[in-house]
Amino acid sequence: MKAYLELVEEVLKKGTRRENRTGVDTISTFNHNYEIPLSEGFPLLTTKDISWKNIVVENLWFLSGNTDIGLLKKHDCKFWDPWADEQGRVPSAYGNFWRHFPVHDQEGRAAYNDQVRWVLDELKRNPMSRRLLVSAWAPGNAQTSKLPPCHALWVLNVQVDPRGEQHLNLHLTQRSADVALGVPYNIAGYALLLELFARFSGIKAGIFAHTVIDAHVYTKKPDGSMFEYDHVPGLELQLQRKPRPLPRLEIHPSIKQLDDLLPLLQADTKTVLEHFKLSGYDPHPAIKFKVAV
Repeated sequence: MKAYLELVEEVLKKGTRRENRTGVDTISTFNHNYEIPLSEGFPLLTTKDISWKNIVVENLWFLSGNTDIGLLKKHDCKFWDPWADEQGRVPSAYGNFWRHFPVHDQEGRAAYNDQVRWVLDELKRNPMSRRLLVSAWAPGNAQTSKLPPCHALWVLNVQVDPRGEQHLNLHLTQRSADVALGVPYNIAGYALLLELFARFSGIKAGIFAHTVIDAHVYTKKPDGSMFEYDHVPGLELQLQRKPRPLPRLEIHPSIKQLDDLLPLLQADTKTVLEHFKLSGYDPHPAIKFKVAV
């Protein structure tokens, strides 16, 4: 995960202090880009322990299109709790707009577009298409939401190597990125999506590419207050740790198409993880970071 550690180094060395909506200062940089070939292993951070369960469950939730955090609670995933309303719903949930993007039909009536389904169908019809884009940024929601989508859109793209073999790549554009807490999950989550779409399309997974527009690290105030939100020490510790070999991901053979994921929404945690097995994951100990809400 050299790419992630280089991002950490750049923000800590070149970032400038900025205030933001949370009230906790950040050290921030603009426009960072990198690529991670999935042929090198599954990109789950090894310089600290990351919850694989949380990544799998969250992305199943996204792909379901549901806004209710009931599925997350079922598997003891709590990271969306602060943004859920009294009914346990997150209107700005990524999957909601992936699967139900608000549009109008030809007669001007309100309708919804299933972007994920369209992209999968188009990938099979025309794998060289440059229109395989999924957006979570619906202005009517995003401009008023207390947590508008951070990873705003992603694009699939098929390239052909010199041997004539096709490779499916995924590019994520992220408008805002919490380097310590969010980015490791973003990398692994979209790598999982890439592996799934490669399985669904029959095209070998290639590169995960990431553009981070505002990469930031939360930090204490100049007077030392809010030190409990300071992510700098934990990131500096990771820079001292030697990265370990990346794990390998094995997706169960029964997962062949998008609808094969539906039964897993009703399954227990053990069954879910049996369908997404990681081998060889040997991370350094976990590092706790307090989230700025």
